[in-house]
Amino acid sequence: MELLTYLISGAVAGLMAGLLGIGGGLVIVPALAMLFLHQGFSADTVMHYAVGTSLATIILTSISSLLAHQRRDSVSWPVVRLMAPGILLGALASAWLAKQMSSTVLALVFGVFVLLVAGQLLLGAKPAPHRQLPGAVGLGATGGVIGLVSGLLGIGGGTLTVPFLLWNRVDIRLAVGTAATLGLPVAIAGTVGFVISGLHAAAQPGYNSGFVYWPAVAAVVLASVPAAPLGARLAHYLPRVTLQRLFALLLVIIGVKMISGA
Repeated sequence: MELLTYLISGAVAGLMAGLLGIGGGLVIVPALAMLFLHQGFSADTVMHYAVGTSLATIILTSISSLLAHQRRDSVSWPVVRLMAPGILLGALASAWLAKQMSSTVLALVFGVFVLLVAGQLLLGAKPAPHRQLPGAVGLGATGGVIGLVSGLLGIGGGTLTVPFLLWNRVDIRLAVGTAATLGLPVAIAGTVGFVISGLHAAAQPGYNSGFVYWPAVAAVVLASVPAAPLGARLAHYLPRVTLQRLFALLLVIIGVKMISGA
């Protein structure tokens, strides 16, 4: 049952990453938190393991998704180059910040964020394009904020990057592909940070490096990597509004459960 749940979570996460540019961690983190508690992980660090493990799975998912979007010329590489350094620094800092928070607080923060995302998807709210993209400093600073928040929550960053790019007059398909690509530096830096910050954590489960639990990484990636390019292909054919609203309803359930169980 645990293996099946890992695989289902990975498949859904991969599809969402490719289809909507939304970080698969929105699905993976709560699923892992539930499974890790069932497996006997310490309640004091279960969210830290869920976030760190989620970030590790997003590495390969992001590579798979970005390659699929690149084949369709839907990645803005100049934006990626300018935002990536800030994202790397922010994601590294997120691991330190997460270590200062209890598992309960981390679950509350995650739950509130998920509900905000669900509300945005249900309402179909999109930022009106008011301006052009900022310069190198502005993009770097924005990347830092996105990296910090995304790393703290174990997500790829698409939920923040896509609205930012749309607000700055970037085409929706280019925004999704660019956001999926920027999930890679978030995942790499965040994983490194959570490995380091969890090296001396108490009651380690085994088969882990810091706050990254490798058996879960392997099972989730097994399903998420092939699902990501499928999601990217479906993005060009399926009614996005309907899909967004269905996914939003799932997020409402996840968010309420995370908050009530914190």
